[in-house]
Amino acid sequence: MRFDVLTIFPELFGPHLTHGVTRRAFESRQVDVRLWPLRDFAEGNYRRVDDRTFGGGPGMVMLAEPLEKALAAVKADRAEAAPTVIHFTPTGNRIDQACVQALAGGPGAILLCGRYEGIDQRVLDSHVTLELSLGDFVLSGGELPALALLDAVARLQDGVLGDVQSHEQDSFSDGLLDCPHYSRPEMLSDGRGVPPVLLSGHHADIRRWRREQSLALTAARRPDLIQAARAAGRLSKADEAFLASSRQNP
Repeated sequence: MRFDVLTIFPELFGPHLTHGVTRRAFESRQVDVRLWPLRDFAEGNYRRVDDRTFGGGPGMVMLAEPLEKALAAVKADRAEAAPTVIHFTPTGNRIDQACVQALAGGPGAILLCGRYEGIDQRVLDSHVTLELSLGDFVLSGGELPALALLDAVARLQDGVLGDVQSHEQDSFSDGLLDCPHYSRPEMLSDGRGVPPVLLSGHHADIRRWRREQSLALTAARRPDLIQAARAAGRLSKADEAFLASSRQNP
């Protein structure tokens, strides 16, 4: 798959694409990331990509013409009939695991990273097919959400994590938050130990403990996910019995 990133700060992407476990996806081109510096498509000595907003008010708006020239160049290079164009904005749909999984199984997209007060609305109306947000807060630009999306997509590619169960057990993969995890030593110097069930060797007991921990954590922190899992039929009778018992014995 291929992701083309339109940005005025391409240098922000370099370190992320060459470090960490997800670099395997980028180095192998399983996730082919191509950076398009937006100022290359601007005119004049200053390569200006922004100007004052019509109607007055604070801040600057990213100009339509450099963006449209960049988008035309990317689309021609991709030779794809109608590539998905993603714009990162606080007004977009919140990125979740279902969104990441859908993109991870697709051909990729063009990632439009805005800055300042935003992008000329005419560009958004004419070219953008999907608007995404990291959450209910405002960032200085679209580069951080783009990096987060690329990382999330990359780690779902075959062979990137080494063990496919790594991402299958992630938070949100089955609609719930992940359970706690422990490693060596079994006992810390102050007496804090690993839950005995994890040392028991009884795999069925361990699976059930992890499921119950996941259910308990999700019920405490994200009850909306419990409701969604229940509506989708992803909770078993044993799950429901555990949740009912937990409510009775907080």
